[in-house]
Amino acid sequence: MKRIVFLSLTFLVLFGNTIFSQNTYDFLRVDMSARAAALGGSFVSNNDDVDVIFYNPAGLESLTSNPVSFSFVKYLMDINLASLSFSTQYEDIGRFGAAVKYINYGSFDETDMNGKTIGTFNANELALIVGYANKLDRNLFYGADVKFIYSGIADRTSTAMAVDLGLHYAIPDKNWNFGFAILNVGGQLSSYYNTKENLPLDVLIGASKRLENLPLRLSLDFHRLNQDRDNFAQRFKAFSVGAEFTLSKVMKLRFGYDNERRADFKIGTTAGIAGFNVGLGFKVSDYQFDYAYSSLGLVGGLHRIGVSTSL
Repeated sequence: MKRIVFLSLTFLVLFGNTIFSQNTYDFLRVDMSARAAALGGSFVSNNDDVDVIFYNPAGLESLTSNPVSFSFVKYLMDINLASLSFSTQYEDIGRFGAAVKYINYGSFDETDMNGKTIGTFNANELALIVGYANKLDRNLFYGADVKFIYSGIADRTSTAMAVDLGLHYAIPDKNWNFGFAILNVGGQLSSYYNTKENLPLDVLIGASKRLENLPLRLSLDFHRLNQDRDNFAQRFKAFSVGAEFTLSKVMKLRFGYDNERRADFKIGTTAGIAGFNVGLGFKVSDYQFDYAYSSLGLVGGLHRIGVSTSL
């Protein structure tokens, strides 16, 4: 029991949550896409990337062909994450998507009550996602994901089911896109012990604009609007902004800022460059390669890589 409690607290600290959090499966909050991470996570209004399935399933409807994307995240210590996403269109039915999100926390020493090492154990979590999107009205689209979530720590496991719901509205002639999503609505099917925990429910809204006279796309998202705050204005504390510059037909430069991450990783009066992100995307033949670096201030930084194409 002690090792389960210790690991749970460790994971909450690593992912920027307080020890008072009642949530489990916080790995669902981690940005997998290198492109999205480079933009500070402001991706709810995206409509041209299959990884939007993790942010707003309604964005799937505007995709073309059969895009597939693989991402890898080098987290702190020995923690690694990977994801795979895919989408295809079925005529007269709508667009479907599927994704897998996996995290491995590495190997840990198992000790007895006297602190003597008696073996090792592993910890990992997994989410299997099936999504669907279609047109609701002119330039207005809806989408939904169904998720099966698994978590294992040593010989203990827990499972959950959840849904994501989203809307996407586009103004094509003005290059505006708007997104709204409610993520991780559901509950545990089974828990580690007798106490069930909440899923990391997230309500987010955002917009993006491709400028007419500059090769630049700007995005702004507000996350965790459902979270209790001291006052109404504080509800908008968790915002992120992103800027994507098209340098050429084959190369893009990206910058992003996550305001709440900067606050979470502030140590004393110092935050360093926590919350700031930078990335690069380049196209080679039919493949898109992406890289992103996300700063956690004095704690360290995250490296993400991604590759995508169409089948």
